[in-house]
Amino acid sequence: MSADETDPVQDGDTEMDLYGITTWERRSRLDTLSVWIYWLAVRLGQGLVVGLALATLFAVGGVGALTDPAIGALTVVSALPAFALAIYVWYSDVTTSEPASLLSITFLLAVVLAGFAAVLNGLLQPLFGGLGVVGVVLFFYLVVGPVEETIKLLAVRLYAYTDDRFGAVVDGAVYGAVAGLGFATIENALYIGRAVAEVGGVPLGLELIGVGGDITATRALAGPGHVVYSAFAGYYLGLAKFNPGKRGPIVVKGILVAALIHATYNATVTLGTSLIRSATGLSEFAAFVAFVLGYVGFFGLLLVRKLSRYRTAYRRADATASNPVDTDAE
Repeated sequence: MSADETDPVQDGDTEMDLYGITTWERRSRLDTLSVWIYWLAVRLGQGLVVGLALATLFAVGGVGALTDPAIGALTVVSALPAFALAIYVWYSDVTTSEPASLLSITFLLAVVLAGFAAVLNGLLQPLFGGLGVVGVVLFFYLVVGPVEETIKLLAVRLYAYTDDRFGAVVDGAVYGAVAGLGFATIENALYIGRAVAEVGGVPLGLELIGVGGDITATRALAGPGHVVYSAFAGYYLGLAKFNPGKRGPIVVKGILVAALIHATYNATVTLGTSLIRSATGLSEFAAFVAFVLGYVGFFGLLLVRKLSRYRTAYRRADATASNPVDTDAE
């Protein structure tokens, strides 16, 4: 029986009070106690996940990277393109604007939970080490894509999804985009932190631009991809919320779509950059820019199209509600 079905008794034409028979609502003190115990259990579970994620983030050096002034400055710069794209997705929401509190919590959860992805990727990567190029590709498709997209979606599912203000399918894309921004921010910080550590640290000032410029530019281009991937997955999460009887398969489809796009980028970026460089004579960085703009731009346009289709459907529904057809008119 799916979540939106009812018991046969409820389908009957009866005025009988079905509380405790086939329906339930909070009436007694025991009902109230049960509601509060469930609420507390959920919050404790969320707190446990966040606490474990924070410990993991400390272990992989994410917190240290963010608190270093030089790395923090470069990270902020590297996150600007992803931030601009997330703002666009938020602006495209034709329904009510999402509250800053939920957006901020989703962002922070994505930052914190990213540590899980770093650990899982690190633990599983050696399993593919002896397979050469094939192993690298399999690692992207079987581990990196699914793990990172699931983690980002978890950042939405843990809090914003459960809030009544998550009130439309398209809201899932907005929160997914923000989760992608959070994940890209901490990932950029980790990459930049490693690059800075290799040169023994960088003071704030002009030296910062010279040493951190290349890695910051590279991460700035990679960041928007995370926003696009998780916006797709988030949209399907929103679809699942309003189709409870088919929730599981819809969520899985969203993760598969996002993971496939993500993994394909990882698997083709080096080859694609080389082919563009060979065909055009561009520098390696310029060829990389061309590949990223083409790849992420293509799927970004598909995302825009999906958001546009929702906007059209919403406006038609709103117009119909505002001007109902009088079926009795001759």
